[in-house]
Amino acid sequence: MTDVLVVGGGPAGLSAGLFAAKNGLDVTLFDADGTWMHKAHLFNYLGIGSVGGSEFLATARQQADDFGVDRKQGEEVTGVATTDGGFAVETEAGEYEADYLILATGANRDLAEELGCAFTDEEVVDVDVTMETSVADAYATGAMVRAEEWQAVISAGDGASAALNVLSKEKGEHYHDFDVPADAERVFGDMADE
Repeated sequence: MTDVLVVGGGPAGLSAGLFAAKNGLDVTLFDADGTWMHKAHLFNYLGIGSVGGSEFLATARQQADDFGVDRKQGEEVTGVATTDGGFAVETEAGEYEADYLILATGANRDLAEELGCAFTDEEVVDVDVTMETSVADAYATGAMVRAEEWQAVISAGDGASAALNVLSKEKGEHYHDFDVPADAERVFGDMADE
C-alpha cells in the first residue's frame, strides 16, 4: 500500500510523482516509456533553452528518483479498479494499492474508461481545475483531458496540479509548493548554486 499511484512516465506523470514525493507522500510510478517526448525537441518549454526530449526525460526521471519516487521502469499497467480504501493497479508483476490514482497516459484514455470516469462531448476525460475526475481521488492529466491541444509544459502543470490537490486533501488545507533559496541549500547543500 502506498499513498499515490501514478500511471505514466511523461511530463505529467513525472511532475505529479515529483511534487507528491517531494512533499512527503509515498509514490509508486509506472513508466512504460511510451511517451511522445522521445520524438520531441524542447526549445519552447519555459526555462529550457534547447534539449532533446529523451535527454529531458532522463533529467526528469533522475529528479523524481532523487525525491523518492518508486519508479517501475518498463512495468506496464494492465488494469485499474476502485477498492474500498482507494485504488488498485494491476501489472504483469502483480497488484498495487493506494489512496489516490493519477493517470498520465497521454491520449490513451482506456484506463480512465475502465475506471468509470466521465467523459466530455469531445470524448476526453472530464476533470475539474485540479485535474480530479468524476471518480473521487482519481486524477487525469495531459492529452487525455484535452482535445488535440497538447503541449509538454501544460502536461507537467496538470501533473503538478493533481499532486498539489492530493497534498491539500492529505493536509486538510490548501497546499502550495514554493521553494526559496534556503530550501535549495537544505536539499542540495553546496550544489544549490550549480
